[in-house]
Formats: sequence, C-alpha cells, structure tokens
Amino acid sequence: MTGIIKPQSPSERILATRRKFLTVAGLAAPAALAAPAIVRAQAPIKWRLQTYSGAPLGAHVIKPQIDAFNAAANGEMEIELYYADQLVPTAELFRALQNGTLDAIQSDEATMASPVDIAVFGGYFPFATRFSLDVASMFMYYGLDKIWEEAYAEVENVTYLSTGAWDPLHIFTVNKPIRSLADLNGLRVFGVPTAGRFLSKYGLIPVTVPWDDVEVAMRTGDLDGVAWCGFTETYEVGWADICKYALSNSITGAWFGSYFANTASWEKVPPHLQQLYRSTIDQSHYYRNVWYWGGEAQLRVHGEKMEQTQLPADEWAQVTKDAEGFWDEMAAGSDRAARVVEIFKRYAADQQKAGYPYR
Repeated sequence: MTGIIKPQSPSERILATRRKFLTVAGLAAPAALAAPAIVRAQAPIKWRLQTYSGAPLGAHVIKPQIDAFNAAANGEMEIELYYADQLVPTAELFRALQNGTLDAIQSDEATMASPVDIAVFGGYFPFATRFSLDVASMFMYYGLDKIWEEAYAEVENVTYLSTGAWDPLHIFTVNKPIRSLADLNGLRVFGVPTAGRFLSKYGLIPVTVPWDDVEVAMRTGDLDGVAWCGFTETYEVGWADICKYALSNSITGAWFGSYFANTASWEKVPPHLQQLYRSTIDQSHYYRNVWYWGGEAQLRVHGEKMEQTQLPADEWAQVTKDAEGFWDEMAAGSDRAARVVEIFKRYAADQQKAGYPYR
C-alpha cells in the first residue's frame, strides 16, 4: 500500500526552492571544485572559524562557503566551522579572534562587542539601508570599505576582510500583536544591540540570551519575541512556528555582516589561498543577496504562519524622524563615526534623487 504524501505548505515550497538555489549558485556541490588528490609533504593549514549564526541559518550564510573553500583548497588548508556559542560565547568572538583561540570569525561588530569606534554601525543600524545592495554600494562607491579598514588597522592582531548584506529587520512576537508604538512598551525581545538601543526609546526591552536558547525562552514566556532578523530566518529556524505575529514595518533594510581573520593566522596563509578565501566570501555575498531578496518577498506574500501587522502611518513617520536624532547621537561618538553617518546621509540623498528603482 502506497502512503499518502502530504502536500507541501506554501512556506515549505518556498524554502525548498530557495535551498535548491544553493546548487544553482555553485555553493552546494564543493566536490565539483576539487582537483585530483596530490600527496603533500607538509600538513595542511588548519583554521577554526566561528560564526554569529546558529546551525539552521548557518547552513546558508556560511557553511556552503566553507565547504567550497575546503574542496577547492585541495588539501592545502582546511577550515573547521563552528556555529553560535559553540567554542566561545558570541559576545566574546572578537576577543577570541584577537588572542588566537579562533583563526577567523563572521559577525557584525555590535553583536561580537568589537572595540572599534564604528562598532555601533555593524548589524542593524536604524534606517541606514532600504535594500541589501545598499550595503555593497556604500562600501564600493562611498568609502565605507576604507573606514572599516582604517578602524581595524588600529586593532592589534585582527585583519578585516569584507562586509556584506544579510536580511532586513522585523519584529516577530509570540502572542502580542504590534499595532501601535504603545504595543512595544514592555516587550521583552531578543535582538541585536544597536537596533535594540533605538527601539528601547519606545519601551521595548532588549534581552540577550544564547542563540540556541531563544526558542525555549519564547515558549516559556521569558521572551515575547525577536528583533533579530527578517522573514527568512524566522521561517528557516522555526521561530515562525512559535510567533503568531510579524510587524511588516522594517527598522532597516539589511544587516551589515563582516569577515575577520586573526592577523598571525592570515599571514601564514599563502597568497593563492588568501585569494581563494576572498573569492568564496564574495560568492557567499552573492548567494545571500539573492536568497534573502527573493525569499523575503515570497515569504511575506505566501508564508502562512504569521499574521502581519502594521504601525499607523503617522506613528511610522515619527519613528523615521526619531532615527535622524539617533544618527546624530551616534555621530557624536567620534570623528570616524561622524564620517560614517555623513556617508549614510549622502547615500540616502543620492538614492532619493535617483528615483525609481532606487527609491
């Protein structure tokens, strides 16, 4: 007797299609990159890399890249991948990189407690972006890359490599819908530091717990929700099975995530493998841009697991206005921070003047 095959839900079909993109993007089949095995006299270079991400999301934002690198390195180098909090707590990532406990990391500055004066701009900086390509554009054309390189050149034993975009930031709640700013008051929400600092203006309470404990904390009522990601991650990691509501207003359009290496470890890597590592980072940036951009829209339209709510237009206008004051407050932190905010302002003005499809 043939068993009955249960039809896929809309979100299951979307997620399955998006996972297939791993193969299309050339990131899911690292074996295809491998050259014939060559006997080598010396042992391969071994690295330990830890990401900010838990394993379910890490399957997209880092693992394909590391698998591809390890295959293409052809035995000359191997990177061991660790997910959030597996070797060190996420808040200690930067220190562990600097002292050589880790050879490389993938994170935003704010989450990993980077000591640089631009750390507040890593992760989700309120309204700094509208789309994921805004991140790459500001680093390529407006000089954010030079500012990041300058900041980390002042930090001993850390080499900054690259920054890319992740998903937009939304607030997802378990039982309490957000239909006005007043509904934020008292909400205990897991989230990234800078966005949480901004949203606390409206009474939201940012809570920090290990990533793997977020689901349990929402189920037990210790957390009311998350302000950590977009629809993609919420569905991918299972939080959409717990949260009943999604606020459609996005606090910012994309997360700033970066790659760093321990300088001593990086200098031991020969130039051709350094280039290979940079190339797989770029490939990962490309994959994430498409995976998030297309998938976010599909899940907002066809995802069936959460009711979407929206702030009244006048209240949302107030939030965007409040962000201007927040920008100025952050710019006062240092000359370099002021230069970052000036780039945000100039870029936003240019995009506005460019019109459709930019703004």
